[in-house]
Amino acid sequence: MTLLTGETDVFSAAGPSERCVVMFLARREGDVSGIFGDAERQAIAGVLDELKSEGWLLSIRAMFDAESNGEAMALDTGFTHSIDMAGVFEAPSISAAMKGTIRLERAGWARLFSTEWLIGPREFAPVKGTGGDIDRPWGFLALWEWNDSWAAATPDQRTEYDAECDIAFKGDLALDINIAGRHRLDWAHGWHHLGAWEARSPQAIDRAITGHEDVADFVFTTSRHFMGRIRPLHELLAA
Repeated sequence: MTLLTGETDVFSAAGPSERCVVMFLARREGDVSGIFGDAERQAIAGVLDELKSEGWLLSIRAMFDAESNGEAMALDTGFTHSIDMAGVFEAPSISAAMKGTIRLERAGWARLFSTEWLIGPREFAPVKGTGGDIDRPWGFLALWEWNDSWAAATPDQRTEYDAECDIAFKGDLALDINIAGRHRLDWAHGWHHLGAWEARSPQAIDRAITGHEDVADFVFTTSRHFMGRIRPLHELLAA
């Protein structure tokens, strides 16, 4: 896959791979007591177990350490966003990603949630923060698209912009934030890219975004952000 933007000091190409992100933005439906219960929860859990055995990664954490790919995790976002839950999985291929979402919906997911699914291939490899193996219970998801100013910029201006943004990303890593590389969504969605982080606190995320503002990261992009505490998916299905 041709990179939409070049490699930097922080980010390197993922290399030949068919792996593909499956992002979900889910809003809980109204009264579903008559159509969603234990049977549907168990059916969804069964599909997740199957997907894991087929090579899916079911959490941001697993993108850094596949051996930690235990239960499925998602962001609890209802406290500050219009959606109740957000998250990212990674499938072995685009075909597997599309088929997997259908299996989850048919198992009962669609009875509980109205969901926006976003799917796209991995572009950059994950990068670990400087804090080592510490607890990072908060997640941050960033969708962005390159705007008209970026489209009109010269190659030299884009390269200079990437170097400035790299300063902010190095600051993210210094704040103990793990960055799950970058996935490319423009093959089928209005958004060009997805970035997924895990962080030790909301304050760390806020400081990181301030660093991006300081280097004018957003001069070339329009973005949409989500933050939430990372929780086991089965807890969010039972909420």
